[in-house]
Amino acid sequence: MNEYDYIIVGAGTAGCVLANRLTASGKLRVLLLEAGGSDRSVWISVPVGYARTFHDPRFNWMYEAEPDPALDNRRQFWPRGKVLGGSGSINAMVYIRGQPGDFDDWRDAGNPGWSAAEVLPWFRKLEDHCWGASEFHGAGGPIYVSDVSSRVHPVCETFLAACSTLGIPATRDFNAAQPEGAGVWQVSIKDGVRVSTGNAYLRPAMRRSNLEVQLHALATRVSFEGTRARGVEYERHGVRREARARGEVLLCGGAINSPQLLELSGVGDAALLQSFGIKVVADSSAVGVGLQDHLAVNYYFRSRVPTLNDELAPFFGKVKAAIRYALTRRGPLSMSVNQAGAFLRSRPELTRPNLHIYFNPASYGTTTTGAQGRRRLTNPDPWPGFLMSFNTCRPTSRGSVHIRSPDPLVKPKILVNSLATAADVQDVFDGARMVRRIAAAAPLAAITESERQPGPAVQSDAEVLADFRQRAGSVFHASCTCAMGGNEGAVLDARLRVRRVQGLRVVDASAFPNVTSGNTNTPTIMLAEKAADLILEDSGRPPD
Repeated sequence: MNEYDYIIVGAGTAGCVLANRLTASGKLRVLLLEAGGSDRSVWISVPVGYARTFHDPRFNWMYEAEPDPALDNRRQFWPRGKVLGGSGSINAMVYIRGQPGDFDDWRDAGNPGWSAAEVLPWFRKLEDHCWGASEFHGAGGPIYVSDVSSRVHPVCETFLAACSTLGIPATRDFNAAQPEGAGVWQVSIKDGVRVSTGNAYLRPAMRRSNLEVQLHALATRVSFEGTRARGVEYERHGVRREARARGEVLLCGGAINSPQLLELSGVGDAALLQSFGIKVVADSSAVGVGLQDHLAVNYYFRSRVPTLNDELAPFFGKVKAAIRYALTRRGPLSMSVNQAGAFLRSRPELTRPNLHIYFNPASYGTTTTGAQGRRRLTNPDPWPGFLMSFNTCRPTSRGSVHIRSPDPLVKPKILVNSLATAADVQDVFDGARMVRRIAAAAPLAAITESERQPGPAVQSDAEVLADFRQRAGSVFHASCTCAMGGNEGAVLDARLRVRRVQGLRVVDASAFPNVTSGNTNTPTIMLAEKAADLILEDSGRPPD
């Protein structure tokens, strides 16, 4: 049986960071287990390729949530990365940290060291920002951050002008002193190629002799001696294997797989585990509880002026875009279609933004129901169009993720529990009104022919809510299912150690006490950077 200092389960957004940082000194031997395969695919490297990986089981766990009563009993499609780089290899590459208050809330939940001011050094550490180093940004880090404001579609400028007429301030940088307002998203794209932790952190580290990476290796259980984690059992190419950890086991499976593996290993609600015949190692009823996500709906508009539809809908337009990308790494294939947007307060009494608005200079069908969910990014509507969507920044509804079988091959049960609070329902009304206010503002109204969906017939609160229930879907920011917190009931402590056992941590978005206000990839990288330093400090090998 092979023995390592650390075993990392999951080569996703967080796991790739840990693999790099823990092996940097050359003194620690690390095993990285990944259930998926390589990220060497054109559909991953080409930014707009996530239109394909969205529904490709080669790269995607293809999860499906339970029927949600608040969404007309629909089963939402929940894609999660099953590949080197994890969900960061199949996401839309928007680079957003979140609002400062998000992290202050993490601290206030009993997690010293996690306030906005305290985590800023790790955000700066991970960055190689195109603007260089500053108070808010870093240079020379693994993740290249691009400013694409000069290359977004011209319709984005019309959106921003409409926001300005409504008094929504313009911001050049959502990740600095003014995170509130309307602007162009920064993205993790370099020279027309996706930047994930797979290629930015893991690829350089794979040259080190003290890092071993095993692909197609499905972790089935953390093995314990008493209450101390001693290794990981896993299956690879049909063979059951086990690896031992001298130091710690680090779970980086994400908000779905990390609680699943904890429960399969005997850490979770005792009654649930006993019902499946699983030996209880530690009774931790909060495992899998507290699931949060962002739930959004698209509003579609037909445009009087050309949009990306005109470039990507015709066959010869696709060919032209592909040739341009191949020759120059420029054009629509080198960009995310999520190009502009806003964080704003829908009511003056609010102290922080409650709405996240997205503006895409294209309109395309999105199916979020069932495991055959589709995003037609490269086959948009055959007329000029654009879309706007919204979600509440900080939902207060919480769901759960639990095993439904002791068999690790059986997908866990995802209960979303959408719109369970009055605050979340109120934000549906506010979001719909705000999207329509922006669309009706003079600069955007002048180029808008019609609202195609939901359409002008949907006006009252009851009609807006009914439409939301019929069409809304996840924007894939699952988090909080193994949350850190100051009370003994929390799954993790503030150093991301699993309570009531030893030698085991969880390092991924499941550790968030609450979901951040925007896209979750960047704060997950930050969390992993900070976690690596905590792990090294606790091992007696503090980082350089």
